[in-house]
Amino acid sequence: MGRQVGPDVDLGALVRLAVPELREAERQAPRTGPGDKPDIPDWLIAGLIMAAVLRKKKSKSAQYRFLCDRRADLAGWLGHARFPSRATYFRRYRRAHGLYRAAVRVQGERAVAEGVADPTDLAVDKSLLAGHGPAWHKRDRQAGKVPAGADTDGTWGYSEHAGWVQGYSYEVVVTSGPAGVVFPLLASADAASASEVKSFAAKIADLPAGTKTVSADSGYDANHLGEAVEYDPQTGRRTGRRFLCPENPRNNRRPKTKPGGADKARARGRARRAARQRFLKSRRGRRTYARRKVTAEPFNGWLKRLFDLEARVWHRGLDNNRTQLLAAIFAYQLLLRLNHRSGKNNGHVCWILDAL
Repeated sequence: MGRQVGPDVDLGALVRLAVPELREAERQAPRTGPGDKPDIPDWLIAGLIMAAVLRKKKSKSAQYRFLCDRRADLAGWLGHARFPSRATYFRRYRRAHGLYRAAVRVQGERAVAEGVADPTDLAVDKSLLAGHGPAWHKRDRQAGKVPAGADTDGTWGYSEHAGWVQGYSYEVVVTSGPAGVVFPLLASADAASASEVKSFAAKIADLPAGTKTVSADSGYDANHLGEAVEYDPQTGRRTGRRFLCPENPRNNRRPKTKPGGADKARARGRARRAARQRFLKSRRGRRTYARRKVTAEPFNGWLKRLFDLEARVWHRGLDNNRTQLLAAIFAYQLLLRLNHRSGKNNGHVCWILDAL
């Protein structure tokens, strides 16, 4: 595995590696709204949160105590001496997910430029995580009955792998090539009931220029997603990409299309949909889509094991969990980049976390 340095140096190396990406993310996604900018910049708060997440401090109180204990080290690693009060840290934690979402994209671009990640073939997937507290069923929700201790931000979602889960979710776009590391390039987090069709639609504009295929499960079967991936919305020309997604059965009783007008547009959409299915069933399409089972789906298990998310999320509340989940994905990117700099072009990063 090569030389492993001491825990202080390892955490410092990760924090220093994160600073340029966090600064750039704040530049690209600046704080908006009335009022002066805060004395402590958003990227600095995100750097502190990331350090605590890497050390798996699961409550905000535990995180803040850890950060206070390492305040001098963090000031050197971050290059900034300002430090938030407890109230400021707790308040800013809830809104840090916006910067992290941009930071995941920025670091994904950096990984592609460094040769750590190959964006040619990608896969998108949504994963569910259980929330805190007792089940809050639909009947009780409709009646306005809240069980004691329930997390009211958590919602119900369903997946073939986990079944019905009450809590939260995240979505990632990861590299899915025949070789190389599985690297997350884009991510978002939401309640468990969030629609993957809507969440992925917001990510399509950020797909890397070098992407040729995007694979998704049947939950993403929507014509407008395929159109957005494969055709430029401004010119109508092909982008050179393919959207590989199995069909969901449809009960479409709409009359068959007729020549001209809106029916002509529907006919064109159906022809394009049929072309996507033909490519998916081709030898190349089947081979490309099959890699999703050894890239996107296992990634969820790797991330959850690394950050102790297999049983449930760390926090209560949507914004708190959005921040923690995206911070964990951003930290996972850092671990992969540091691993690559150590001469290991694989996803075996537990040794870095174990050394922290």
